[in-house]
Amino acid sequence: MSNISKPIPTRNEIKLDPKRYIVSKTDTTGKIVYGNDYFTEISGYKESELIGQPHNILRHPDMPKAIFHLMWKYLKSGRNITAVVKNLAKNGDHYWVTTDFDIKRDREGNIRHYIAYRQAAPKSVVKAIEPLYTKMLEIENEHGMEASIEYLDGYLEERKVNYDQFIEKLAKPKGLSAMFFKAMKKLFD
Repeated sequence: MSNISKPIPTRNEIKLDPKRYIVSKTDTTGKIVYGNDYFTEISGYKESELIGQPHNILRHPDMPKAIFHLMWKYLKSGRNITAVVKNLAKNGDHYWVTTDFDIKRDREGNIRHYIAYRQAAPKSVVKAIEPLYTKMLEIENEHGMEASIEYLDGYLEERKVNYDQFIEKLAKPKGLSAMFFKAMKKLFD
């Protein structure tokens, strides 16, 4: 459990540098074991405040729990996932990121930890995803997380895509940006 109290959200958005990446590593329970300098700079927390804390200390209340449920379902089954996330900084400001996960395993193939690579979510991506998240959160608050998941499933079915295809089209880096992102991730292999 976190010993850091959650800040009250402001309406202020932190502008991220599109050329920099936020990187963090968690253990299999979601506790932070590493964060790069940009992670601490943007989150507003000291490294010593983050290490050992559950990563959800950064969860913005505007985010539907169903998205995190989906992320953990993928990760625990050994599948990488990409998601668009609104995070909450220590001072209550927020920032939107496209998060791409990698799963790191030991020699026996057991999952050891997860690395999250985050970059600034483009405005077009936020504009597209925000109404979906707002609707999911309304449903979640009224009827629970399972109803929110069912809504997301219906939303994707209507568009004849699965979650991976939806995010691929909406938010995955393309072109030179994808090449730089891939190269940056190799630094942590």
